[in-house]
Amino acid sequence: MTAKRTPLLKPLAFAAGLAAWIWIYLHLAAVAAWITYRLLPLPRGSQLGSAVEFFVFETPKVLLLLVAVVFGVGIVRTFFTPERTRRLLSGRGQALGTVMAALLGTVTPFCSCSAVPLFIGFVTAGVPLGVTFSFLISAPMVNEVALVLLFGLFGWKVAGLYLGTGLLIAIVSGWILGRLRLEPHVESWVYETRVHAEAEEARPAWADRMRAGSEAVRDIVGRVWPYVLLGIAVGAGIHGYVPENFMASIMGRGAWWSVPVAVLIGVPMYSNAAGIIPVVQALLGKGAALGTVLAFMMSVIGLSLPEAIILRKVLKPRLIATFFGIVAGGILAVGFLFNALL
Repeated sequence: MTAKRTPLLKPLAFAAGLAAWIWIYLHLAAVAAWITYRLLPLPRGSQLGSAVEFFVFETPKVLLLLVAVVFGVGIVRTFFTPERTRRLLSGRGQALGTVMAALLGTVTPFCSCSAVPLFIGFVTAGVPLGVTFSFLISAPMVNEVALVLLFGLFGWKVAGLYLGTGLLIAIVSGWILGRLRLEPHVESWVYETRVHAEAEEARPAWADRMRAGSEAVRDIVGRVWPYVLLGIAVGAGIHGYVPENFMASIMGRGAWWSVPVAVLIGVPMYSNAAGIIPVVQALLGKGAALGTVLAFMMSVIGLSLPEAIILRKVLKPRLIATFFGIVAGGILAVGFLFNALL
């Protein structure tokens, strides 16, 4: 009897955990208000009360969303090993390849830290240079952490806009870089490297995929939660203490220079989505324009000085500068476009 019941324990535990997740998520606002104004208690409408309520509400909300989405994406990632990704992109034409590379970049477990081995592996496997860049742009910029935080804090419309524009930047940038024929500006030793094909891996069972989802939660959420707390704390300070419309004067639609300045500030900052998006939420709440804030966030997540240093091992300076310039141009276009239309 016990042996028959054992296989049911994991599905029942999963269902119970999902029900608890939903119940907690739906009651966060009431709990945050009770903690802030009844338990502490802080005066309603005060700067400190507003900042504390923001922090108490957003912290568990963001962490709950991260756990749910990272678990799901962890399962999806079991279908995409580096070797399988190389095979999918090898032999594709420039147009189809850049689109496929950008889409794969959103679900595969690679970031700018993986740039060198991935670049070598893709180029030596016959993946066109522009296709490789399309992948390297979308992988860090359009990731599950960014999308889940945007969805949780701003709703599906803003998350969808970010997803669409991020993919567009990756696709167009990859296509342009491919058309420029910049292969001579890749370090010669990259083409001399030979990457041996890996043996086909056995297809994991669903129990293994679920385990991979759990491990992804422990790994990713375990690494980013300090950035979540720091970002939300900064956002709470902006939310509670920065005067209304102050940000509109320096990051609003009326200041034409705000978008390029936001990009210039964002590149050397080098943070991840978990740390920067709560700050973005607070900036928008204080009157900053959506296009300017999106450009700022994309430059922080998608372009960074450490990435340039890593890529210097395989790319010559002219190609790095061209890569950064084209991506930055796409980010600027997104910022100006959204400020003009929204």
